[in-house]
Amino acid sequence: MPTKELQPAPYTPPPSDAPPKRILHARFSDPLHWLLQAVRDFRAHLGISSFYGIAFWLMAVLLSAVFKSKPEYTMSIASGCLLLGPFLAMGLYEVSRLRELGLEPELSKSITCWDTHLKSMGLLVLVLIVLELLWGRASLVVFAVFFNTGMPSTTGVIRAIFNPDNWEFIVAYTLVGGGFAVLVFATAVVSIPTILDRDTDAITAAITSLEVVFNNTAVMMLWGVLITALVVLAFLTPWAMGLLLVGPILGYASWYAYRGTVQWIDKESDEPV
Repeated sequence: MPTKELQPAPYTPPPSDAPPKRILHARFSDPLHWLLQAVRDFRAHLGISSFYGIAFWLMAVLLSAVFKSKPEYTMSIASGCLLLGPFLAMGLYEVSRLRELGLEPELSKSITCWDTHLKSMGLLVLVLIVLELLWGRASLVVFAVFFNTGMPSTTGVIRAIFNPDNWEFIVAYTLVGGGFAVLVFATAVVSIPTILDRDTDAITAAITSLEVVFNNTAVMMLWGVLITALVVLAFLTPWAMGLLLVGPILGYASWYAYRGTVQWIDKESDEPV
C-alpha cells in the first residue's frame, strides 16, 4: 500500500515577550496639557534644553542659508537634518522619561541614549529618508507638470512659486506635499518614544504610531496643526531664534503625547506598566 506522506505542520510564531499595548482615547484638551508639561521640563532643565534648542536652531539656520544661496542642495541638507533630528529628539524624550521616573536627567546620558536602540532607530530613520526622497521625486513631477512660468532662478524661488500664474502648481504641490507630510507625521509621531520606552523594533513602533493616529484622528490632526503653527511662528522670529524655545518644548511634549496615547499592560496582572 502506498504510504501517506506526512504534511509539515504549519509554522506557529512564538509568543511575543513584549507587553500588550492599549491605545488610549485622547481629548481635545490633551495637546495643551502635553505642552504645559513640556514647559515644566524645559524650565526644570534649562541647560539641557538650551543645548538641544541651539542644535535645532543651527540646523534651521543652515537649511535656510542653503535654500537662499544654493537651493538645488536644499534636499541634501534636509536629508542630513532628517538623519540627525530623530536622534536629538530622543535625547529630549529621555529627559522627560527620567523625570517621570523620579530620576535626575544628565546631558551626557541624553545625548547617548540612542546607542542601545541603534538598529531600530537606524531602520526608522531609513524609512523616513525614503519617504522624503519619494516626496522630493513627487515634487519634481509637480514642478514639471504644473509650473507655468519656467524654472525659477536661485534668487527668485519664492517669488516665482507664488506667482499668480502658478496657482495650479500651488494647489498640486500643497496636496502632494500635505499627503507626504501627513504620512511622515503619522509614522513618526510616537514611534521614537516607543522605541526608547520599550525597545521595540522599528516596524512595531511605526505601527503603534499609525494606530494612535487612526484611533485619535481629530486630536492628532489638532496636534499636528499646533506643531506646525509653533514651528512657523518660531521661524518668523528674527533669525528664527524662536526655535531655541520651541524646539525643546515640542520634543518634551512629544514624549507626553506618547504617554497620553499608548499604555502598556502587564500580561499577568492586566495592570499598566
